[in-house]
Amino acid sequence: MLSIHNLHAGYGKVEVLHGISLEVPKGRVVTLIGSNGAGKTTTMRAISGMIAPKQGEVTLGGRNVTGLEPYKIAKLGLAHSPEGRRVFATMTVTDNLLLGAFPRFTGSRPKGDIQSDLERAMELFPRLKERRNQLAGTLSGGEQQMLAMARAVMLNPDVVLLDEPSMGLAPILVQEVFRIIQQLRDRGVTMLLVEQFAAAALAVADYGYVLENGRITVHGEASKLRDDPAVQAAYLGGSH
Repeated sequence: MLSIHNLHAGYGKVEVLHGISLEVPKGRVVTLIGSNGAGKTTTMRAISGMIAPKQGEVTLGGRNVTGLEPYKIAKLGLAHSPEGRRVFATMTVTDNLLLGAFPRFTGSRPKGDIQSDLERAMELFPRLKERRNQLAGTLSGGEQQMLAMARAVMLNPDVVLLDEPSMGLAPILVQEVFRIIQQLRDRGVTMLLVEQFAAAALAVADYGYVLENGRITVHGEASKLRDDPAVQAAYLGGSH
């Protein structure tokens, strides 16, 4: 479904990713873990078109999307819930969600039943249902994170990128975020998850990659990575 091959990317003359490759099969949850500065968010930005790769290839559903503008990649079925939430603060919760479905209104994505999908999103994120007419900027940090995730799902995407969904959240809200990710997984949503809490990410994922200094150093079934002594020592000791 989503394939990255020999991806090099960075900012200006600084190369952050040094030829990484990974696969996200349809209906699977794949997680990318690593320390701060390893290149996880750069990977997500290069995939979604926020930065242009210097070398390598990104394919979505067999189609080469390398270097396309973000809105074009979104039209092809990739939704990105970015680090830092980035909701539209002066718009209501409902309007944020409908904006996530914008390509469906314009015909660049299959329209389907947008109203039913909106109601399903509200059921999946009950805090948002309670605040559906509230301005997004007045939500708590955790609620804004849920809104960013729900907005991505409203695209009815083929693949969802979740970049640090638990960042800055209280432990009880981290648990809620991962409950929702598990529910999305149970619905067959294809996801690439970048997450600071490696243990929680590996618990919900099917497959994992470890990124160190811009290179994939180990990868495998998530259950095997959880049991790998080196991964445990480096990433799981302080995780939830």
